[in-house]
Amino acid sequence: MPTEPTPAPPRRPAHPLLHRACDELRYLLTAVGYFTRVPVPAWVGFAPHYLHAAARYFPLVGLMVGAIGALATLAAWLLWPPAVAVLIGIGATLLLTGAFHEDGLADCVDAFGGGYRREDVLRIMHDSRIGTFGALALVLALLLKWQLLLALGQRGGLRELLLVLVAAHAASRAMAVSYLATLDYVRPEGKAKPVAQRLSPRGLALVLACGALPLLAVAPGFGVAAIAALALLRLVLGRYFVRRIGGYTGDCLGMAQQLGELLIYLLAAAWIWS
Repeated sequence: MPTEPTPAPPRRPAHPLLHRACDELRYLLTAVGYFTRVPVPAWVGFAPHYLHAAARYFPLVGLMVGAIGALATLAAWLLWPPAVAVLIGIGATLLLTGAFHEDGLADCVDAFGGGYRREDVLRIMHDSRIGTFGALALVLALLLKWQLLLALGQRGGLRELLLVLVAAHAASRAMAVSYLATLDYVRPEGKAKPVAQRLSPRGLALVLACGALPLLAVAPGFGVAAIAALALLRLVLGRYFVRRIGGYTGDCLGMAQQLGELLIYLLAAAWIWS
């Protein structure tokens, strides 16, 4: 039978700098397409190594998600009570990402809560059905986000709420993706397999900068405290992942992102209320 002709690869710019810029834009858009529901242009294409190269841009995707959530919160704040506005902002981020990381949180809590052996944990984690532990984790996480962000807006003001929202989405993703530099991916195959290559020192530096700078922009003192708290959370979670399954999976990265985001909101609320 005749087969469809293979499409020709996109033409590359002649100048090396333009070539490099085009590649970096492709990797950034690959990250956007992987972690959000935002459609990307057809010329971006796909190859497994694109995802690996895109890993350094994941915190930038977090900045985008946080910024859209902040804009939705701001618009809703002008029309409805603060509790409704914050909920709309959270809903906007969930729609934008397809609850990608929340799914990882639920899968991990189900697996770590219901499995004892490594094989059982990985099997439960791979099951797309949500269990009691996962459902409870999702409800608690969303309620905590709602109440903490509401407290931030009412006590610290709308500006503080929006800054923290954007910073938390970027910094939590930076913390999660930093595991690519130190831990091993434990599945032979999986959605995160193309991403799960060692992050280069240069890529890690970009990730950490994109995560740290938004936190410092909220307030220098808060930023330093939040970075230290995230480093501690990263250490504790990383050791737990290694002890239970020998490394990480894509769901583990989702869990790390969600816990990092919650930690930043907890710190910000404590910072405002103290």
